[in-house]
Amino acid sequence: MRVFVMLCLLLLILSCNDAFERSLNISTLEIEHLVEDSTLNIRALDFNKDYIFYGSADHIGRHALHPQLKLDLDNFSVNNGKNHFKNIFTHENDTLQFRAIEEVDGDFLALSIENPARLYKLYRKSSSPKLVYEENHDKVFYDAMNFWNENEGIAVGDATDDCMSIIITRDGGETWHKLPCDGLPKAKAGEGAFAASDTNIAIVGDQTWVATGGKSSRILYSPNKGYSWEVFDTPIVQGTSTTGLYSIDFYDNSIGFGIGGDYTKPNDTLANKISTSDGGKTWRVVANGKGPGYRSCVQYIPNSKGRALVAVGFKGIDYSNDAGETWKHLSDEAYYTICFIDEFTAYAAGRGRISKLFFE
Repeated sequence: MRVFVMLCLLLLILSCNDAFERSLNISTLEIEHLVEDSTLNIRALDFNKDYIFYGSADHIGRHALHPQLKLDLDNFSVNNGKNHFKNIFTHENDTLQFRAIEEVDGDFLALSIENPARLYKLYRKSSSPKLVYEENHDKVFYDAMNFWNENEGIAVGDATDDCMSIIITRDGGETWHKLPCDGLPKAKAGEGAFAASDTNIAIVGDQTWVATGGKSSRILYSPNKGYSWEVFDTPIVQGTSTTGLYSIDFYDNSIGFGIGGDYTKPNDTLANKISTSDGGKTWRVVANGKGPGYRSCVQYIPNSKGRALVAVGFKGIDYSNDAGETWKHLSDEAYYTICFIDEFTAYAAGRGRISKLFFE
């Protein structure tokens, strides 16, 4: 029995090492379009084993990964075949735009961006969506949402007072409260955040990093699920309303990466990629003047020991196998956001489509 257990452990180690080596030697990319629909303009994407969830310019939706699945939310209307469903929410005859979403234990939360910001919870086993939070303010603009666990979550938006807007739930999204500014770092003039890919909040365990952008681009950090906060400067390009960090990801509680730039100058490659090895306290510019220009989303490839990254944007898809020091351009296909299923497969979405990406 002992020999058998040792052999199993050896096979597991060899399998993990093989997956790690493959994730560092990607040379080709295959793309399968799951949904093509001209009404799609997707900036937020999530998934579970049954569905892909998304937020688009004028609706939220979900796509069944298995055609035989029956949708259990009657408020969704069928679109583009039997396994794609979407819902248009309106307020005072205006359609709401959703760029921050989250799937939590089969339920679907979606937050609209502008005044009024409205956060809905759509239950897995109910046909009636619930409005769980609403905020009315001329300056309201929510950018991203993420969860620490099935009960506790966070959403971030631009400042309405003298700090970034941060709302928290501790009951699975049933209720939300906005953190007062006296417990948050003061926002600088022209500092906000970008609703570009729903990835300017990174979470590892209880730790949280929030990327800001604009005239000032910094990292807000909480070690304890939003109960206390501090702020760190970054060397990313900044200074105008369109510059700064658009996306961050952390591989573990030390290794992180941020990408952005200026979407109005998408080919500029100076100071638009930064990395950290000390949990976000200090950052350094990498691949300065080379590699991808503006990108709206960056994600670590799972199980790559913090060395492999993929970045996407409307100028294409790029890959690094050395923690962002050098990059390879894989495709000109345009996407706004990406989320990995495993080391070699991801979902990506943008204007007009949702796709499955195979990295080889």
